Amino acid sequence: MTYPVFSLRPGISPVHLSTRIHAAVQQALDERRLVGAVVLVAHNGELIHQQAAGYADRESARPMELTTIFRLASVSKPIVSTAALALVAQGRLDLDEDIGRWLPQFQPRLIDGSPARITARQLLSHTAGLGYRFFETDADGPYARAGASDGMDSVNFSLAENLRRIASVPLQYVPGTSWGYSLATDVLGALIEHIHGTSLDEAVNQWVTGPLGMIDTGFLVHDPQRVATAYVSDTPQPHLLAEGEVVSPFEGAVGIRYSPGRIFDALAFPSGGAGMAGTAGDFLRLLEALRQGRGALLPDELINEMGRDQTGGLELPDAPGFGFGLGFSVLRDPLRAASPESVGTWRWGGAYGHAWFVDRARGLSVVAFTNTLYEGMSGRFVTELRDAVYGALEAVQ
Repeated sequence: MTYPVFSLRPGISPVHLSTRIHAAVQQALDERRLVGAVVLVAHNGELIHQQAAGYADRESARPMELTTIFRLASVSKPIVSTAALALVAQGRLDLDEDIGRWLPQFQPRLIDGSPARITARQLLSHTAGLGYRFFETDADGPYARAGASDGMDSVNFSLAENLRRIASVPLQYVPGTSWGYSLATDVLGALIEHIHGTSLDEAVNQWVTGPLGMIDTGFLVHDPQRVATAYVSDTPQPHLLAEGEVVSPFEGAVGIRYSPGRIFDALAFPSGGAGMAGTAGDFLRLLEALRQGRGALLPDELINEMGRDQTGGLELPDAPGFGFGLGFSVLRDPLRAASPESVGTWRWGGAYGHAWFVDRARGLSVVAFTNTLYEGMSGRFVTELRDAVYGALEAVQ
């Protein structure tokens, strides 16, 4: 089964939009909160703003370009989630059936030792009871003791071995009863591999990146000169991210052990939740294909299900007004979130310094890839960019 290659029409940027976005990006660069960024904005199917600013590599003064490749971290999640939903559309995966049908070796248990039933819907919505090693409060937490990988470090074992290690840790809650950001998308990747009968990379290419013409997105990069160097927010300016450096995105958590070199390692297992690299333009193709729907990639009913809050009204920690769909967060209450975005807006990011959102009610898709963690994911820049976009749209209406 194949789909037409998706493309965006060139559009004319409203003067207010480009002025405000350029100002937000330049301020973050001038204040040395960011080293470099690529920002893309599409409105009603037209690309109305594209910008590459700052450095892809500061030390060599290599400029950021629109075609620069970034390590994606959790930006991988909606890509892999879409591949899983392609299998649902084909009738090869049931969202609500026990994944033990396909992964009988993956049998994590509850804290009391009793068996648990996990579904693909729970993996996609992060309600499966799993966790992340980097969320643990000390270096001797359950996932650390099990030796589980978060998908961003350098390890010498396979995806199957990582699943074995993940399954050895008791679930944090009964699946479907709570929400917790987790390694669920890595388990989902193994599920896709089993059902499709190929590597995750091949499956994602067949059902997502290939059909959409996302030619620079995958689990392995062959040209290091096209890849943005990774930096860490610091004073007086971001410092170069070292191989094996641990950086915590949240106070009290042990943090992520980063391997910037992982994306060049052909032996690294494909982490569905964090292991890909790609360009901002490639990712915008995916967002726009999902936003526009009309069966170009997935049936509309599945896209609508992706954007429906799956948490039963639970709120995400430190994200008032947000629930979670199948692969990304969903805005339930703009007032609680103090956001100009419409109800139902999709949003997420990536721990190497990325943020994106899709406001279907406004016909809007925005991608901001940076090479500075965590400013580009959860710092002031994310809110400043959002407000610049909506401020400009309001000014022309």
